[in-house]
Amino acid sequence: MSKIVFSTESVADLPKHLIEKYQIQEIPMHVIIDGKDYLESELSVEQVYDYYSRTKKIPSTTSTNAYEYHHFFSKISKDFPNHMIIHLGYTSRSSGSFQSAVIAAKNFENLFLIDTLNVTGGLATIVMYAAKVLEEDPTIDHFQLIEKIESILPKTRLAFIPDSLDFLRAGGRVSNAAFIGGTLLKIKPCIELIEGKLVPTRKYHGNMNNVAKKLMHDYLTQYNIDRKQLNLVYSLGLDERIKRNMEIMAKENGFENIEWIQGGPTISTHSGPGCFGISGIEH
Repeated sequence: MSKIVFSTESVADLPKHLIEKYQIQEIPMHVIIDGKDYLESELSVEQVYDYYSRTKKIPSTTSTNAYEYHHFFSKISKDFPNHMIIHLGYTSRSSGSFQSAVIAAKNFENLFLIDTLNVTGGLATIVMYAAKVLEEDPTIDHFQLIEKIESILPKTRLAFIPDSLDFLRAGGRVSNAAFIGGTLLKIKPCIELIEGKLVPTRKYHGNMNNVAKKLMHDYLTQYNIDRKQLNLVYSLGLDERIKRNMEIMAKENGFENIEWIQGGPTISTHSGPGCFGISGIEH
């Protein structure tokens, strides 16, 4: 039987029950509020929202450094002796965290790094896929497993829509003019993960309930997603009625398993409350 353990970053936003089931090892990123550096695991999404309410600013986020990665990988090696570590990292094109992992990895012979070129629910989708492959074939060789994981990276699709432009403006990602125009016209940008980068691909108009339906329709029309699994991504504040509607819509489109993934403090810093997204793997 293969002895393999997976690690990833907290910004994968994996549900706790999956972390426990598959013994996924997570390393936290950093969120800075009022000059204080918090590990993401020490902070709640509500604190991020409260900070914005008080200051009209968003917290800053920083990547994990090489020293932290060295300690992280050392602990895994100690806790899982004679295991191969496969680290599924946050896209290197949006953060320096993966490069820190590369520096730390030089000291470990039992470690393989994979740049997933993905974030939040997209990264979670890849981790879940890897864990399920290992679960279904516990004897798989780690080289075969890595090959399987790498084969689905370009086929993993993530798209999401923020409910408002407030946090994007506070973070300098949209101008004041674009913010005012977008607010008046009720424009909600669709942002997709393309080749490791977050890219605005289309604009929707209207309330979040209607926009979420349009996103689901367009996403499933554009991508031939494997019906075995669909992951629905959200940030705290999304209306429960919208969540129910999206789950019904996913089931009507033939998805066997649906998992809700809540954005943590780091992702919520950029998306703001009420964000909705979708992630899956193409055939």
